[in-house]
Amino acid sequence: MIADGEAVIRDVLSDYLRQCGYRVITATTTDEVIERLFDHAVPISVILSDSDLAGTMNAFSLRFWVREKHPDIIFILAGNVDAAARAAGQLCDEGPHLKRPYDPQLVMTHIKQRLDAVSQ
Repeated sequence: MIADGEAVIRDVLSDYLRQCGYRVITATTTDEVIERLFDHAVPISVILSDSDLAGTMNAFSLRFWVREKHPDIIFILAGNVDAAARAAGQLCDEGPHLKRPYDPQLVMTHIKQRLDAVSQ
């Protein structure tokens, strides 16, 4: 799942990952991420979320929620490092994993490495 409020970023990255063979669904807010997680027809292995994602909760709180409710899902935070560090300061034990703007190849490599690590 690509969770990003910016349509251009979300759509370009989703298209790229689909061309790499991944099935991709998208969300524009933290609330949509939660809705998609309750749709059991669509299995989700990885969530790539903008650290500035809008919604009822922020992306860092969403990450904790996902970790608690769906520990099998890999949650990758991405964003402006300075903004993410400020937001994560009191909420998260680790900051963003990827930097925006995205390098699609690095995103694909990071997702593959995380999935490979889980399957070992």
